[in-house]
Amino acid sequence: MSARIGFLQGAGLPKTFWLLWAGTIVNRLGGFVVPFLTLYLTGPRGLPVSQAALMVSLFGGGSFVASLVGGDLADRLGRRPVMLLSFLAAPAAMLAVGLAHSVTLIAVGTLVLGFFTDLYRPAVSAAITDLVPAADRPRAFGYLYWAINVGAAIAPAAAGLLARTNYLLLFVGDALTTFLFGLIVLWGVRETRPVELEGRASLPLGDRARALWAEPVLLAFTGLALLFGTVYAQGHVTLPVDMSAHGLTPEQYGLAVALNGALIVVLGIPASNAAPRWPRFGALAIAGLLLGIGFGLPAFVTTFGGYCLSVGIWTLGEILGATIAPSVVADLAPVDKRGLYQGVFGAAWGLAFFAGPVLGGWIYQARGATALWLSCLLVGVALFAGYLAMAPAARRRMAVVHSQPEAAPPY
Repeated sequence: MSARIGFLQGAGLPKTFWLLWAGTIVNRLGGFVVPFLTLYLTGPRGLPVSQAALMVSLFGGGSFVASLVGGDLADRLGRRPVMLLSFLAAPAAMLAVGLAHSVTLIAVGTLVLGFFTDLYRPAVSAAITDLVPAADRPRAFGYLYWAINVGAAIAPAAAGLLARTNYLLLFVGDALTTFLFGLIVLWGVRETRPVELEGRASLPLGDRARALWAEPVLLAFTGLALLFGTVYAQGHVTLPVDMSAHGLTPEQYGLAVALNGALIVVLGIPASNAAPRWPRFGALAIAGLLLGIGFGLPAFVTTFGGYCLSVGIWTLGEILGATIAPSVVADLAPVDKRGLYQGVFGAAWGLAFFAGPVLGGWIYQARGATALWLSCLLVGVALFAGYLAMAPAARRRMAVVHSQPEAAPPY
């Protein structure tokens, strides 16, 4: 399969990875429901904006819990069962939300949908960690991120066309592509959980959770991811408000954000191919700094071109961070906690997308746009310093976990 996609330089990545990669594209091409959920609830279902926003928050709450539960289950039950549970249950939840009329049923269905939609994510990340050697993981995770964004770039346009005919088609199409990913896993993906874990009794969830507090490197790294995600969330919440305040139109905001997707599609693969040669935390430090500079720039610009430059800069930071960060989590994870570590990391991003809009909106309203964007710049500088400071401890921790310091990737 890798021979047919040579531009990805797929040599060395196993067939199972490419099946997961292909399934991700299929699933994301049908990612219709989430981008249009608010419009659907306020339109055909006639809910007020406040109730529709609550439903979207319930989806996010289910997603947050799914990251933690999915990671633990991936370690206990295996990667494949968790993926199948997610891909087979989520379509039913999607159809239930699309057919529900009462607020109660929509609320319960949206919460369940958020849970099962994202339950598979830690299992996929753990499977990639199982399958791919440490040196190649940035490339693998970078390819997966590229696949997510290719699908996400196409899905909203397709969803818009379907919504003009019937909103129910969004739910049917999304359910179908999710189910197809499940069939790919069912027919082509074998269990990747390391054989040395077979038959080993798993610690109770409470003990596993308490053990995380004895992992200061993971907690610090997760904290930095929370900061990174909080700043990144401003691109979807306060940035359009600020652009509008300077007389720019929603269409101009859409074009500026489209630059984000275009750069990821164009630069994501070259970055993924080069990433194995980069020092992990050095690259993350640059990513944090670029993020801060990009989101700090709106404090000094008011034109469409200036905002586009801002988006371009923080997108470079996004590409670096999304390529490298999951690899660091994989490097740090003990074999029996790969799913749990990825779940905790994913939950930090979920929390950032819940807290980021609230915090950013408060600063914007109470202190003004300049204070918000300068705060983002300061956070970027803090991320730069924090990632560099973590590197020695992370390398020592990885050597302890894997007992192979000579095989360690560049840190």
